[in-house]
Order: sequence, then structure tokens, then C-alpha cells
Amino acid sequence: MSYQGPVEKGVVVFDEPMTLAEGTPVRVEAVTESRRKTLAQRFKNVIGAGVDLPKDLAKNHDDYLHGSPQP
Repeated sequence: MSYQGPVEKGVVVFDEPMTLAEGTPVRVEAVTESRRKTLAQRFKNVIGAGVDLPKDLAKNHDDYLHGSPQP
């Protein structure tokens, strides 16, 4: 199970109410903006990898993928 929330005045304040038994061990992991990758960062190894593709592929990708007739 996972809970999220900000740190306020040095204390973690969870976004949703939760009930944990006294003494329950927990782990807190800071999530910083620098650790979040953009889509371009996540897919950098495939961006631009396609060659010799139709110029209208973005517009008509379903037609090419599923074999619908082209106008």
C-alpha cells in the first residue's frame, strides 16, 4: 500500500486519512521533481528511430495499423 503527501513543518502530511496501528513500520521515500522523467526522456531511445515511414502516418496511423482502405 502506498500513501502520498507533502512535508509540512518537518512532518509528513498524507493526502488521504489513514489508520495504521501504533508501531507499524513504515518507509518514507522523497520524490523530487528531478527524479520524474519527461516523456521525451523516457522514450529517447526510440524517438526518431522510424525511417521510411509515410508522411501521413501520424494522421492515419489506425488505417495503416488495421489495414483500412486509404483514400
